[in-house]
Amino acid sequence: MTEYDLWKIFPRMPKKVMVGDITIRDGFQHEEKFISTAAKIFYGQESILAGCRELEVTNLGSPEGIPQFKDAEQVMAAMKSEQFKKRCARAKIDLDKDVMLTNVSIREPAVDRAIEMKKKGIGPDRILMMVSTDPEHHFANSGTTLSQYWREAERCIKKAADAGIKMCGTVSTIWGSPISGATKLEDAVEFTKRWFSIGAFDIEHADHDGSANGADRYFSMILDAMPNPEAHLCHLHETKRIASQSVLAALQAGIARFEGTLGGLGGQPANFLDDVPIRGTGEYYYKDHRFVGLVTLEDLLVQIDELGIEHGYDVDRMLWLGTKMEKTIGRRLRSEAIYNGRTAKGGNPQFGRPGLKKLIEKVGEKPGQRVPSEWPPEVKLGEKWGPTAWKK
Repeated sequence: MTEYDLWKIFPRMPKKVMVGDITIRDGFQHEEKFISTAAKIFYGQESILAGCRELEVTNLGSPEGIPQFKDAEQVMAAMKSEQFKKRCARAKIDLDKDVMLTNVSIREPAVDRAIEMKKKGIGPDRILMMVSTDPEHHFANSGTTLSQYWREAERCIKKAADAGIKMCGTVSTIWGSPISGATKLEDAVEFTKRWFSIGAFDIEHADHDGSANGADRYFSMILDAMPNPEAHLCHLHETKRIASQSVLAALQAGIARFEGTLGGLGGQPANFLDDVPIRGTGEYYYKDHRFVGLVTLEDLLVQIDELGIEHGYDVDRMLWLGTKMEKTIGRRLRSEAIYNGRTAKGGNPQFGRPGLKKLIEKVGEKPGQRVPSEWPPEVKLGEKWGPTAWKK
């Protein structure tokens, strides 16, 4: 331990984090082709077996607006099935206790649907509702004013709790809105408090349009005001290619929960599915809608893993899943880790130049020798070194 120990510099930084997988919901909602029910089940189950403990499964909104999730109950039934529970048990995972399955339920009818599914034994453990600090963005997503929605959310939290379902309150447009532009961080802090005041279980702090700046102070503001890292979840999009910097800033501030999607999939709900235009949430906000997905789950796990932070995943298995996802989607996705991998612990000896061993023997050096033999084994610097040595 030295004064340069990472946790001495950033004492709030966690040594263990929870990383959620939201691929089969948020990731798939932006795809303009229907992703099969079998694929959704496969990736959801495989992610859990690879270490995921917070999985966002589907959206319970009207299939007319989001037909990508017309199979919501089928997917949830498979995730809650006895067959899958047995697979989990063989992997020493208690599906009912160890894993939290979430469904998105933006409006009250979807919350009611979640409750009915719970009664049938296929309901979610947690649901999600969302407010935006920008009233225009909020209206585009929900069709209500903010005041109307807060009242609806309060009702929904109470009825969900009675059914044994937790509520995640999402705060969006924290750093900016694609409709109204710049927003105030202080508004998002206030909205977070509002969610907790009406009984939310946790808060998803969402950068839905990639506005977050890796150098911002938002998560420090959040944890200064509400210092419970387990209650806060970081949700980032990658439109500016700096989400990894924002992840690091959030870690340094003390955030211990993150989420991402395989391949960096996701974004605004699709307004086209297969060969048919659909409603979605209207026209896309971006010039090129292919580059608006979330932080890439594979790359996020490699980043956290190589920082020495515990995360609970089999990273190699997730990289394997990422390669399969490219086949499912049918195009090159945005993960760099599935191609470039992690730092190889054993190196890549096949790339070495031949002849080093013979050269060592020829010049009379010892195997493993790194400096001239006449040099001292330990380095001792004098009083002056580097730029100081040049000062008169």
